[in-house]
Amino acid sequence: MAPPVFSHGDLRLYLLNLLDEGPRHGYDIMQALSDRTGGTYTPSAGTVYPRLAKLEEEGLVTKSVDGRKTVYEITDAGRAEVGARAGELEGIEANLADSVRLIADEVRGSVREAMKSLRADLAAASREERESPAAPRGPEDPKMRSREQLHRADAAVNEFRARVRTDLRTHVAKGGALPTETVDRFVADLERLADDVIRSVKG
Repeated sequence: MAPPVFSHGDLRLYLLNLLDEGPRHGYDIMQALSDRTGGTYTPSAGTVYPRLAKLEEEGLVTKSVDGRKTVYEITDAGRAEVGARAGELEGIEANLADSVRLIADEVRGSVREAMKSLRADLAAASREERESPAAPRGPEDPKMRSREQLHRADAAVNEFRARVRTDLRTHVAKGGALPTETVDRFVADLERLADDVIRSVKG
């Protein structure tokens, strides 16, 4: 399981860091947090606004109303804290990068294991078909065996699809990242697997 994206106190400093880049309204801050973490962390308003209010109490940020939006801006005292804790910010950035990589690795690992299981099932089915004793010479027997193996292959494919689809949808629904390179690799692996299966069947 991936570690928390922000450890205790880190979110406060990271919010200051975001505001040091320029004034932002609340939704923009939450979107920036999601973007910077590759989608692995999607904060709620109940998480962000109380911390912004605390920073305002401490004199580190100010807020103003722009139409229907509340805009937050860092103060000189806030900039001084960001500057004084630059080393800590570097550590936070490194941890964020590690969290994004770890989530991507978990997704790739899940896909890899599912594909390995599917490949093993199909290889076993192919071996069983080749090595089974000669069947009685009834005209329907070879077709019956082939249909049985086809059903077995269908079941394996459906199980694989259901497992990966469920795992990925759950992961994304929880705010997890699904990097483009992971999906690209997944598609390429599926295409290679399909080619392997067809070659094995055609012998």
